[in-house]
Order: sequence, then C-alpha cells, then structure tokens
Amino acid sequence: MHYERDNIQRMSGYTPGEQPDAGTVIKLNTNENPWPPSPAVMAALANVPAEALRRYPSPSAAQFLAQAAQHHHLDPSQLVATNGGDELLRLAITTFVPPGQPIGIAEPSYSLYPVLAALHDSPLKAIELDDNWQLPADFAERMNAAGVKLTLVVNPHAPSGQLMRAEKISALAQALDGVLLVDEAYVDFVDPGHDVVSLIHKHDNLLILRTLSKGYSLAGLRLGYGIGCAELITPIAQKTRDSYSVDALADALGAAALADQDTAQQSWQAVRDERTRLTHALRERGFDVISSQSNFCLAYTASQSKQSAAQLYAGLKAQNILVRHFATPRLHNAIRISVGTPAQTDQLLTELDRLLG
Repeated sequence: MHYERDNIQRMSGYTPGEQPDAGTVIKLNTNENPWPPSPAVMAALANVPAEALRRYPSPSAAQFLAQAAQHHHLDPSQLVATNGGDELLRLAITTFVPPGQPIGIAEPSYSLYPVLAALHDSPLKAIELDDNWQLPADFAERMNAAGVKLTLVVNPHAPSGQLMRAEKISALAQALDGVLLVDEAYVDFVDPGHDVVSLIHKHDNLLILRTLSKGYSLAGLRLGYGIGCAELITPIAQKTRDSYSVDALADALGAAALADQDTAQQSWQAVRDERTRLTHALRERGFDVISSQSNFCLAYTASQSKQSAAQLYAGLKAQNILVRHFATPRLHNAIRISVGTPAQTDQLLTELDRLLG
C-alpha cells in the first residue's frame, strides 16, 4: 500500500547532474562558475558572529535585500529573497497557479519545470522551440488559448545558450494573459548591454528570477531572488514563502557578493573569453556548436563522427571529465559542456582529440 498522492506516485523526480566527491574530477556538467567566490564573501563568512547562528535570521533577508535593491536601483518591495532560484519557481507556481490549471513552458527547457508542475498536480503546456531555438510566433496565443496562468521561460535558454532579446521579452509579457517568469539564472554571462529588469516598470505580470549560484560562484549557498512589481512580489514575500527560508549565512554572504561587483564582473568576462575559445576549438573539431550567451556550450557531433555523443560522454567520464548528455530526441546527439578554466579546457580538448582519433 502506498500513502503518497496519486500524482506524486506517477511522477519522476528531478535528476540533478552528477556531483562526485573526488577532487580529481573536472566538473563541466552542472554549469558552475569555475572561478572562486569574491574574497569579500570569504571575509564576511569569517566575520559571522556566533550570535547570528543562535538566533533566527531576518525573515526577509534584509541585509541581502537592501544590497540587491541598491544594485538594481529598485525599492526592496520589488524584490524577494529565496532559498535558491528553484524556491522562487515553486513559489510562483504556488502563488499564481490554481491546482489543476496548466503551466506553460518552451520545450526543451530546464528539466525541473515539469517536475514542479507534476508536484502541483498541474498539466504542462509545452510548446516546441523552432529549429533556431526560438519561440514560435504564436507562442503567447497558444498559451492563452490553453488558459495558462504562469509561463516559465529560461533566458539565456538552457540547454542551447541562446538569448532572447529584451524587446521580445517585453512583447511576450504584453501578449500573455498570465504571469511570465523569466528565469535569468545565466544572465550574468551575457555580453554587456542586455537588460530585462527595467521592464518590470512596464509589465505588471513580469517576474524575473535571479540566482547567485552561477554568476557569483555561490551554488553551494542556495540563494536566489525574484524581481517584479510590488503587487507581484508581495503575495510571495508575505504569504507563500517559507518562514526563514534564507539563513543568516546566506543573508550576509549574498550581500557581500553583490557589493563586490568588480570581482564578479571579472569572473563573468573570464567566462565569456573562455566560452569564445571553447566554441572555436569545438567547431575546429567538427562539432556544430550553437552560439551561446551562457556559461556552457551545446555541441552536436558531426554526422561523420566515429563517436556518438553518448560515447563521448562516457569516454570523457572514464577520464574523470564530466559533461552533460541528455537522452532526449532533440539532444541525444549533443553534449553540453560548462565553461571551465583555461587549464580545464585544455584537458577537455586533449581527451576529445584522443576519443575522436
């Protein structure tokens, strides 16, 4: 006999990327920033008083929230701190989608989205991206026709790395009847000049997800935040968010990370430079690499390649290099490679040359 709800029994849980314990493994599979956190973060960690651990943390993560508001030139009422970006996804569903009502996504996309929809017992309205990894022209129309209350769009897109420009985000928010959540987990690695945050002043249905996991090298901290108009943020911050979901360490360290923009932007530029180098090197080896604005590259094997994507993944893993392979129809002949340090790229390319013969 089982006691779980029927929808929980039917669903499959989220499958995270491999997280090996061995320090000898080169991890290019989960899109972590290859560079360390800011020295200011480590100093803040050393200076957290014992009293801060004995007491409950700030309910709103006030220190971090104030720094984030200053960073984005917004009022704190337009932001909410969460336990990683994934918590904001769950909260958006809980807040804006009645159980049983559809949730909209583009396909393929972040594989957690269908899991969260299944947890909520909501059907998924998934619309296939076109051959250029762009939303079809009737995307909003089809979402509205299906009665979708919340649409989740990751931008830059995962797993392709393609970027939807701000003007297209604005047009999509204008066209949708429900809430549009733009998941900007990878936005820090976009070439300078891209701005979606300013659109919250124009669209009251636009919710933006940010995280410190990627751009600020704090994946182990679990800290994210949402940006939107106050009317969109308030029910999340004051009603559906878990009590004390952001701990005292994350509050202090997140504030320190945002305050040290010089270090953060240096790491972003280093990733961009290495992304360019990796893209060119993979193309020279016959891969079809989609131009990426993220911290990873999606590389398709050439039709004449002696090794399939699955074989390349396995061969690299045997040499302690982890990349990501998705056994799905559109991605089965591709590997996704996180941008690493120059030394890690060198070792990756050496092993690829050996595998490709």
